[in-house]
Amino acid sequence: MPTRPDLRLLLRYPVEFEPGEHPSESRFVFHAPDGDHRATANESIGPLSQGIRVMSADASVRAWATPAILALRIMARGGLSSPDDTELNQLQNAARAIDTSPGAGQSKINAFLRALAVDAPPAASTPQRQAYLSPKAVPRTREITFSYSLIVAFLERPTDNEAAVVRLRVQPRAGAGAAFDASDLFSGSTRPIVQDALKPAQAMLRRLDDWWPAAERMRDAHSRGAVTVSPDELARLGDRAFAATLMANRVEVRWPPELIRELSTSAVVRRQESPGSDRQSAFTQGQLFAFDWQVALGNDVLSPTELDQLASSQNGLLRMRDRWVFVDKAKINKVLERTSRQISPMDALRAAVTGELEIDGERTDIDTVGWLEEVRRRLSVQDRDIAPAVQPAALKGTLRDYQLQGLRWMTQLVDLGLGGILADDMGLGKTVMLIALHLQRSATTSAPTLVVCPASVLGNWEREINRFAPGVNVRRYHGAGRRLDGVTDGFVVTTYATMRADHLELSEHSPGWGLVVADEAQNVKNPRARTAQALRDIPAVARLALTGTPVENNLSELWAILDWTTPGLLGSYEQFRSTWSRPIESRRDSDKAAGLSALIRPFVLRRRKSDPGIAPELPPKIETDHQINLTREQVGLYEAVVRDTMAQIQSAEGIRRRGLVVKLLTQLKQICNHPAQFLRETDSRLTGRSGKLSVFDELIEEIVAEDGAVLVFTQYAQMGRHITRHLEEKHIKHQFLHGGTTIRAREKMVHRFQAGELPVFVLSLKAAGVGLNLTKADHVIHYDRWWNPAVEDQATDRAHRIGQTKNVQVHRLINEGTIEESIAELIRSKRSLADAVVNGGEGALTELSDSALADLVRLRK
Repeated sequence: MPTRPDLRLLLRYPVEFEPGEHPSESRFVFHAPDGDHRATANESIGPLSQGIRVMSADASVRAWATPAILALRIMARGGLSSPDDTELNQLQNAARAIDTSPGAGQSKINAFLRALAVDAPPAASTPQRQAYLSPKAVPRTREITFSYSLIVAFLERPTDNEAAVVRLRVQPRAGAGAAFDASDLFSGSTRPIVQDALKPAQAMLRRLDDWWPAAERMRDAHSRGAVTVSPDELARLGDRAFAATLMANRVEVRWPPELIRELSTSAVVRRQESPGSDRQSAFTQGQLFAFDWQVALGNDVLSPTELDQLASSQNGLLRMRDRWVFVDKAKINKVLERTSRQISPMDALRAAVTGELEIDGERTDIDTVGWLEEVRRRLSVQDRDIAPAVQPAALKGTLRDYQLQGLRWMTQLVDLGLGGILADDMGLGKTVMLIALHLQRSATTSAPTLVVCPASVLGNWEREINRFAPGVNVRRYHGAGRRLDGVTDGFVVTTYATMRADHLELSEHSPGWGLVVADEAQNVKNPRARTAQALRDIPAVARLALTGTPVENNLSELWAILDWTTPGLLGSYEQFRSTWSRPIESRRDSDKAAGLSALIRPFVLRRRKSDPGIAPELPPKIETDHQINLTREQVGLYEAVVRDTMAQIQSAEGIRRRGLVVKLLTQLKQICNHPAQFLRETDSRLTGRSGKLSVFDELIEEIVAEDGAVLVFTQYAQMGRHITRHLEEKHIKHQFLHGGTTIRAREKMVHRFQAGELPVFVLSLKAAGVGLNLTKADHVIHYDRWWNPAVEDQATDRAHRIGQTKNVQVHRLINEGTIEESIAELIRSKRSLADAVVNGGEGALTELSDSALADLVRLRK
């Protein structure tokens, strides 16, 4: 059984309440990684009430804190009496947090309180405490040894007077016997436990009389503990006020599973006016969209008449469509308060893209119909990827497939008056795709395109337009004597500085701009800068941003660019910060990150040179991180080095401290590789001592069995020698290239490997990371982790390069819970520190504080 310190640790894991056959046998089950742990309600109540203050507590633990604290309060005043209104509200809210199914959460809380009551010591009897006891509550006494269940069974053919049969079941306290039906109470049973239960059960039923008339009939011996109840009596069992009396008397109502029906809402969004042929103005201010509500019980959509029936029910319990349903009355009323309302064009666009909308603080599923459904389909990634695109006849040159897809993506957005970010890698032809878009649009409109770019690429734009679209007018709007008169079509190219100075002239130009393009859009990532503000003043049918810099790394920059291309999509800056930026950047909210990704996906197109289909002559690269556990020997060495070296670091300063940090990190990486490397052993046993080496064996055996070829990179020549000795013992052909290998020997090794004479090529990362063509390999293993991913990529590119005809599988071996995993996480999540690590290696980590360094290197089990 866990101790209290153990329970405090367990608070971080998900918890479930597990009712026992008797209340005293009930347990909390904590689902920890090392297996489930169980604790009684009384053992857990203290840590639970304290654990709510622990920010790392699991959400399920926090949900159970309310009934736990409430129980302490009630027990302190003399017994588990009826809760007051405030406590009852807390219980109802806690029930919904624990289980969203109506009644299920309340049932679990009832069982929890009964479990506490069975073994709770009686409080001191004082007038102040006695004053709190409800007249209908159980008297505070140790003689109460039973709890009860009212089990509901619906009649197959209910009438206006008969709805269900309710049967009483009695549960003795632990050790006194098994549960039994109340029919035994009236059958003349001679069993002592049954005889002992008769008077308490009758007393309990008498206390229910005023609230529930059926209780009087149930006391009659002829009922044998089961009565047929009317619809009103059945509804009373679900009454909120009656729930307090039931709880005080240790009575639980067990509803049939088919009763619990979830009330769900969805909305259908539609455009209130026919869009006609003016699709480009559909999402501009002044356009009207509305949504109509749909309410469903399970999969059944309810009619307006049925909604009225739900609204008129006393407590949400009624018969509908030949079955009994029980729904949250408060939720019914909230739904009925919502009427058809108008929404903004951007709200309608978000609904079309994500299929949901936040209404009255709740996420609601949204369906789109008619024209808006067509918009949803046109903006879908699937439609973008599979739909064909046609190159403009006037374009001089041939677009690649991915460029045709980019052209179609831009066309779909612009046709709707929307903008987006084309964020392809540098060199993939963003300029020619934009020129193709202009030529395609010129078939239906003569409006000119304004390109704003850095001065350094102004001449390149002119040359590219003349090269791919000869005959199209192009005006350089820059320098002394610049003017716009006579510009009615073609291109106008200008710089950010000129645009900022002349934004009034550009914004008032007639006949207006068909497109405004921001090239190298990182220049407008600061929305408060004058350049960004000036660019916003220039109107256009649509706006496009071109950048080779990934925009997802800084969410505020992403907002700034998208709010220019598609104003209002992400809300105001403050709304974006509260809804998306803070949860994702500060709390690493994965659900929010997925939601933001889904919202922006139709408006951001990002392709990399390494993406499949972008450079079709190069096969794909498949990367896998293998998470590996340390062996017992490695764990002992790792913890000893951390403990001893951190003690030295805490008392050191300056150069000595930095040297100790580098030494610590190096030794930990060596231990992660193999104890023999750290201990400087040369001929000791290797097998079974390193988790990495075991996984390495599995990979090598599979690769060799499939006639594959593999490059094995390690940053340590000593580890390379251990690997080669291990391969020799397994009789696997191999060779080892390191810093001491001569140029002639290197060339011979490369030739042998490329000729297929051996399957395994072990290489020192520094000696062989660049300058070699090893396309024979279809696997690359990074045995140890180099902190700079660019160095790893360069090494991988020895195999994944032009001339490679097979897929290349890249394997990174990472010890779980160690410094290797810590650095990988830093690279992924903390960009500022990650940049320092990437650029400076271990040296950048020498400036960490003692506490930050200790957290970085500690072994997480």
